[in-house]
Amino acid sequence: MPMHRPIAGACAWSGKEMLHSRRWVRDLAPAHIAGIDAALADVERRGLAWDAITRADFPLPGMADLIDDMREELENGSGMLKLRGLPVARYGEEQLRKLYFGLGANVGTPVSQNRSGEMMRAIRDEGGDVGSRYGQIEAERTKDGKPFLSSYARTLSNGALRFHTDRTDVVTLLCVRQAAKGGVSMICSSVSVMNEMLRRRPDLAEELYRPIHRSRLGEESSRAESVYALPVFDVRDGRFTSHYSLTYIEAAQMVADVPKLTDAQKEAIGMLAALARELAFEMTFEPGDIQFLNSHVTYHARTPFEDDRTSGRDRMLLRLWLSMPNSRALPEGQEVLWRRIEAGALRGGILRADQAA
Repeated sequence: MPMHRPIAGACAWSGKEMLHSRRWVRDLAPAHIAGIDAALADVERRGLAWDAITRADFPLPGMADLIDDMREELENGSGMLKLRGLPVARYGEEQLRKLYFGLGANVGTPVSQNRSGEMMRAIRDEGGDVGSRYGQIEAERTKDGKPFLSSYARTLSNGALRFHTDRTDVVTLLCVRQAAKGGVSMICSSVSVMNEMLRRRPDLAEELYRPIHRSRLGEESSRAESVYALPVFDVRDGRFTSHYSLTYIEAAQMVADVPKLTDAQKEAIGMLAALARELAFEMTFEPGDIQFLNSHVTYHARTPFEDDRTSGRDRMLLRLWLSMPNSRALPEGQEVLWRRIEAGALRGGILRADQAA
């Protein structure tokens, strides 16, 4: 008899549904853009650096209703949203950083994305040496003979990214330029993945409600030996949360004293990956689109991509991680990842190296 039950509601959806729905799409009106431009002009007049901007520095009173609606959709709706219509071509990169950070500070509170305390990251292909800069395990080699890359290093390559979550309530990406080929964003409801697993193989779903070890390689640590245990699925007061990245689990399995995955755990993780693909859809992503994803109820992935810099089609996104003021309470034990678990808490992100020491 399974211990856990399916979860109903707007957060449980299939990719087929979303292909024919606009519930997750919002458009910037001319008045919204005018308000953003006015706020940007003011911070530029004041000489503020993008990472010094606060919500008070970037007032958007004309967007208050839209931002409230966005927060509601992310926390109590589908858990994803695409905001369309930012005219990115009219701004320089530094201006884009200022307006994107200012907008993000109105939606939530930006948190650090890596051990150096970086608050915004340009997501692009940084070349073949990303592992040496952002984390890899030399002793472990992939099938093609390359070092095992940390999750962070993989993000900054042009390779595929498997379905995963980020360490933040909401991850948001501003598309500045798209690649010449590939780089498609794939999203699924992690709630639906769990529900479908409960329907087909409740025994395997229960395996993912039990702790599985992960490594902090490429996050707080440059070494795989920094590990913690956390369930992939968890629930508090009927509200779901999932933290999942196979890369973190694989890195932990390379540590000598970490318990090896059981056959049941391996089968459960394999089923999760297969269901994520089955239930996902592709979100088209054009310059000026901003994608918002609630990490507690969605998984996201990316196809490999090819750039063509000569034609200006080299993929570049700007990423923010946001702690949300209307976030859900998390189950006890999740402090190992989030540090604070109460509803609306400032949480998530990655500790700077000096904080993690």
